Amino acid sequence: MTGEAAAKVSLAGEGESSVATGVAVLDHVLCELADTGGFELRLEIAPGEPEAEVGAAGAALGEAFVPLLTNAAARGRGVGVVPADEALAMVVVEVSKRPLVMSNADLTSTRAGGLRTDLAAAFLNGLAEAAGLTIHVRLIEGEDSQHVLSAIFKALGAALAEACAEA
Repeated sequence: MTGEAAAKVSLAGEGESSVATGVAVLDHVLCELADTGGFELRLEIAPGEPEAEVGAAGAALGEAFVPLLTNAAARGRGVGVVPADEALAMVVVEVSKRPLVMSNADLTSTRAGGLRTDLAAAFLNGLAEAAGLTIHVRLIEGEDSQHVLSAIFKALGAALAEACAEA
């Protein structure tokens, strides 16, 4: 069934992450997100159209993060500023219950993973909707689209880790 997803996130981060979305570049950047954030991530998406799989992955991860982000002791907001080679990205997240993604990075023309849409935007919109997050993405520097994606997802991992941490 297209777009069905199952995700599990652990703050322990003691094991290997296992990500199978059907979109290799998304699998890679989600593993980077988990590694940077210190999470253990399990995510599996039923095969379907790549564009649907990206949104389903974002939604599944958002649902998995809800208990960690809304825990009474959690900060509920976080910031990550992380490089990936020449790219540098900043991501800020806040549990707001008013899902919103604001970004100055438009990767629509890059066709990352062969997708017809902006992989980061599609994923982040699914994540924000499912987790009730306001997400701001600022690409500070970056030329290579793979490095830009890596920087954004690594910064997202750092921001989510801070948001889940005890206040």
